[in-house]
Amino acid sequence: MTYEFRDYPDREMLAMDLANQIAGELRAALGHEERAALAVPGGTSPGPVFDVLCAADLDWSRVDVLLTDERWVPESSERSNTKLLRERLLIERAAAARYLPLYAEATRPEDAMEDLCAAIEPALPLAVVLLGMGADMHTASLFPGADRLEDALADDAPILLPMRAPGAPEPRITLSAPVLDGALKKHVLIFGQEKRDALEKAQGVTPAEAPVNAVLDEATVHWAE
Repeated sequence: MTYEFRDYPDREMLAMDLANQIAGELRAALGHEERAALAVPGGTSPGPVFDVLCAADLDWSRVDVLLTDERWVPESSERSNTKLLRERLLIERAAAARYLPLYAEATRPEDAMEDLCAAIEPALPLAVVLLGMGADMHTASLFPGADRLEDALADDAPILLPMRAPGAPEPRITLSAPVLDGALKKHVLIFGQEKRDALEKAQGVTPAEAPVNAVLDEATVHWAE
């Protein structure tokens, strides 16, 4: 497994460089495909990247945007990753993009899985994926110890899986490892020494223990303190 590691002097420079790189990769994809799909994480870390990317000059009307994973909560919830996307990415020029949701009105994610997968399948493979990583070496909602982790890491994994993990207060829904790893361009965004140490710790560890390993090969890792 090999990946490129980029060390930035500060978070602002990282956000600008990464947003410009993603925009360039989307433009390149649109040069030979009718549409291009971009999958992004929730959480606070990607917000500054979204603030730059949303103004990028490209044909956003031909871009499909989706989350890498989502908490099974309504969009009105403060814990909704969709809420962050609508506030910081799907604005300005990027407001023209088509959003593919990972949530539907259903009590359990299992009840909506078929319809959500059917909407996402035509957009695959992903042109670009942006991922985060936790100090526990999880990425998307592929958590060590999660109930469906083995299924999500399998070569024949479905597009989406419901996921429940220790310490996660609500069910999640996540793109599977093959879908994430199958993106034409892969980026991992991490901040701080703790996560840099976790990335180094993941080397030589199985994906079951460090799920981020399932997507690191040929990815670019972007880090700033």
